[in-house]
Formats: sequence, C-alpha cells, structure tokens
Amino acid sequence: MCGRYASSRRPDDLAEEFDIDQSAVKETLAPDYNVAPTKPVYAVLERASKQSDGPEAGTQAQPPAERQLRVLTWGLVPSWAKDPSIGNRMINARMETVTEKPAYRKAFASRRCLLPADGYYEWYATEQKTKSGRPLKQPFFIHPTDGGSLAMAGLYEIWRDPTKDEDDHDRFRWTCTVLTTSAEDDLGHIHDRMPLLVEPERWSAWLNPSVSAASDLMDLLVPAAPGRLEAYPVSTLVNNVKNNGEELLQPLATEPPPPA
Repeated sequence: MCGRYASSRRPDDLAEEFDIDQSAVKETLAPDYNVAPTKPVYAVLERASKQSDGPEAGTQAQPPAERQLRVLTWGLVPSWAKDPSIGNRMINARMETVTEKPAYRKAFASRRCLLPADGYYEWYATEQKTKSGRPLKQPFFIHPTDGGSLAMAGLYEIWRDPTKDEDDHDRFRWTCTVLTTSAEDDLGHIHDRMPLLVEPERWSAWLNPSVSAASDLMDLLVPAAPGRLEAYPVSTLVNNVKNNGEELLQPLATEPPPPA
C-alpha cells in the first residue's frame, strides 16, 4: 500500500515540471514530509477550461481540456457516497481490481490524476518484537535514484455536499486515491505493494479524460523499472503524523534487510 509520502515542491516548480496550463491552487501548501490520509495534497489533472466543478461536468460537449494543478484531499469519496468519512478507507486503489470496484471504476474511466511526490514510506517487519509481542517495524523512505520527483498514478472524484446551498463555493469536495500494484523485486522485501508510477512520456495519455478503454489505460501503467527507485531506513519519528520536517528523510546508519 501507500500510506505516507513526502511532497515538498512548490506550486511554481510543479507547474513547470508538469507543464501546467492553469493553477487552481488558492492557498499554497507548506512542504510536507509526512503526508498522511485526509491531508490536502497537490494533484495534476485535466479538465475542460470552462468546465463546471460539479460531478455532472463532462456529460455534454466541452471545450478542449487543460492541464491543471489543484489541491485535493487524500482519501477518495465516491460521488454516490452518503457519508464523506468513507474516504478515510479509500486512500489506495488496487490496479488488479480498479475496473471492478464501484468506488473506483468511473473515476478510472475519466477522472485520473498524477500525485507528485518526493518519495514514499513503507514499513518492514523486523525480527525484533515490541512489548506486546508484535514485530517491530522499521520505516524506509523510497525515492528516485536520480533525486527527481515521482508522478504517482491517482484517481479523483468530486463529491457534492447535500448540506450546502447551491451558491456555496465549498459545496463540492475534491478527493483522490493512489493506485497500487505489486512491488518490484528490489523493493518487495520491504512491502509487497507500491504506488504505480506514470512516466513523463505517458502523462498526456493518462490524464486525457477522453481515453476510457480499460485496456489502453492499463498499458500506460507499469511498475517502476528495476533500479529506478532506492530505499533506505529512516527514523521511527515518521510513525507519528505530528512529526513533519526534513529530518524524517535522513537515512539511518543501519543496513537494509536482505532480500527474502
């Protein structure tokens, strides 16, 4: 799974890196080295330039799509949900079942996004035990070997809050989820799942809302190439979401666990 990640780049930098046509960011997010579910996150997506923000948008002919940078809440709330708290459990969507699950299949067909990240965290169960007898888990930070950023494959949804008036600007809630797949061999010994990444040459096709055939979309999603990512152990400070600073990314002077 992907339950925590780091995102420290500024909107201006993301706009340049992802070739953004329009920034819909109203309030700049502070660098976040411990992004957790329900937090606001940056997302790259494509919408028609004059398109309504409502979930019904896109049902009629629309102007050409433009690439936007937006702030979404991590934890997808399906448009049909009665209670938005359902999003707390929908931070990841499995690639293997995304076209089947009612919560994700419509978003997969037309509401896809990229979630920029410096890297993400996973926890490895060591042979050491806690006082309660459970395996002691060592956090690892997984990031590109070249120091660049990740473009995690995501889906987004727009939920209409029935308690708010039609003229209330906040009546629509924008949320997202991260697509995951089986981890590559180099990382599978830490955790068996990892976020799906979209390479730059495939961004346009992935974001294009007019591309909806599942087979075409699946062809765009491949695990990270061997050697593309590296992992190193970090402090257990990351376990507490209240801790948030660059020190969370500092490597520990210990050897990583051997491959299984």
